[in-house]
Amino acid sequence: MNYILFDGPVRNNLLPFTFTRPVGEIRIGIMTIKEKWEAYLKNSISYLTEDYLNVKYPLVIAEENILINASVLPDESLLEAIANLKHHQALIQNNTVIAYTTESVVQNSDMSGFDTITYERDIFQIEYTWDIFSKNAEALQADFDFITRGRKSQPISDTNKTIHPERIFFEEGAKVEYSILNATDGPIYIGKNAEIWEGSLIRGGLALCNNATIKMGGKLYGATTIGPFSKVCGEVSNSVIFGYSSKGHEGYLGNAVLGEWCNIGADSNNSNLKNNYAKVRLWNYATEKFEQTGLQFCGLMMGDHSKTAINTMFNTGTVIGVNSNIYVPGFPRNFIPSFSWGGASGFSTYMPEKAFEAAEVMMARRNVKFDQTEADILNHVFELTKRWRKY
Repeated sequence: MNYILFDGPVRNNLLPFTFTRPVGEIRIGIMTIKEKWEAYLKNSISYLTEDYLNVKYPLVIAEENILINASVLPDESLLEAIANLKHHQALIQNNTVIAYTTESVVQNSDMSGFDTITYERDIFQIEYTWDIFSKNAEALQADFDFITRGRKSQPISDTNKTIHPERIFFEEGAKVEYSILNATDGPIYIGKNAEIWEGSLIRGGLALCNNATIKMGGKLYGATTIGPFSKVCGEVSNSVIFGYSSKGHEGYLGNAVLGEWCNIGADSNNSNLKNNYAKVRLWNYATEKFEQTGLQFCGLMMGDHSKTAINTMFNTGTVIGVNSNIYVPGFPRNFIPSFSWGGASGFSTYMPEKAFEAAEVMMARRNVKFDQTEADILNHVFELTKRWRKY
């Protein structure tokens, strides 16, 4: 059987992160959503996504296909239900299409012509940007249980102080010295060739993915995920960093999500709680207005390739698009469109050719090439987001 992840109707709710990737490339817990499905299915998966993303994320079609909603995370029960689908059957729950079998690869919403089967159990779905951090604890625990089942951790150096070491797992090449690892509130997963420098204080859940680094004196807690090849320091609480991003110095990042190739300048901070303790509203691209999250704690959402200078400050519930550069004192507004340059005193357009120069240099530092495929995607995002830039 050929498996395909389709973006589904929630894609626009997950912008700015889905400007530059299919929904299935979102990281939550330890793995991306695609990596979870491939691990459960023991099979490769392709994407049905936006046309401009197809070159980087190509679609593979066969005579018979199972299309799976990329915003829904797998578990054993759901896997069984999908495996039992017959030709032209669809698995649904309320208004959510979970999966369907077809020879014609299109994104269906009404399932007309399909024999529909109602899925009675709960599903784990990512519907909004804030779900990525607010549901990270549950996803991290599920990934930890799945990845470590029947396996033995690499040895933990006796220079460390551990609490509940049975909930701490080191992959091959993981290095941690002279740090405190407390897995009381959640598991701690240290990926292949990841490293925690001396003097760090870690309170699970934590996923430090392959080749990622926590620098000296890092303080991380509250179901935090640091994606591959990222570097962090300072205080990080209940945040998800997709990968290849840097928060390499002191400063607070809390209840936040960073895409790839982001950089947070030294002593930058985000607020995650309003002074009046009210629930936080967050910009939603789908409705083009600020939507109620229902959360009291909600910090920063930052799209790929965006950066801050030193001592940058962000208000509670700030959304930053793709390829923006924030660098002047004061609190900028809490919605910053893609390809913006400036800060609290005002913004101008960050032209793609200049943004690409910075991206090429940053990516080369991680031995990744900024190629024409990346440029074409970002140029398309530049055009898509023009209407939100008023400068």
